[in-house]
Amino acid sequence: MSEVATFGGGCFWCLDAAFRQLRGVEKVVSGYAGGKRPNPTYEQVCSGATGHAEVTQITFDPNIVSYRDLLGVLFTIHDPTTLNRQGGDMGTQYRSVIFYHSPEQLAAAKEVIADLEREKVWDDPIVTELAPFSVFYPAEDYHQDYFNKNPNQPYCSAIVAPKVSKVRKTYFDRLVRA
Repeated sequence: MSEVATFGGGCFWCLDAAFRQLRGVEKVVSGYAGGKRPNPTYEQVCSGATGHAEVTQITFDPNIVSYRDLLGVLFTIHDPTTLNRQGGDMGTQYRSVIFYHSPEQLAAAKEVIADLEREKVWDDPIVTELAPFSVFYPAEDYHQDYFNKNPNQPYCSAIVAPKVSKVRKTYFDRLVRA
């Protein structure tokens, strides 16, 4: 039986591209969550006025890839210590956030964050928001699988590609084509 995870950690193009690499990931959809405006557009979310974060919703088979594995990838590809910012992307729409779908997902997220803080992976404290999942709005079609469709686009070459490379290196044994 499939499960769903919903994460924000900067631009959804990065998350989308990274999670598509993993065996057990059945579907990845870029979109918006955590705000007040129903059916927001990309332009509205980018304005910061909707309260939504750019997120990726991942449908996965927990018998092949665990939720904790997905959390590991999330914390590998973004900096969870910067509030409302990832690199040059600034605003609440780029916040680090985990929208949990169950008490088990919340518990796993808290445990992983506590482990990372105890291990002092980053010098600064983790500011990742943990919020109950409520509604997800898929982004416009051109945002879906953006990296694979636009690998030579400058943002993809400079920002997304290194994150995909890091996932491929760190999770080599769990890749779709390993």
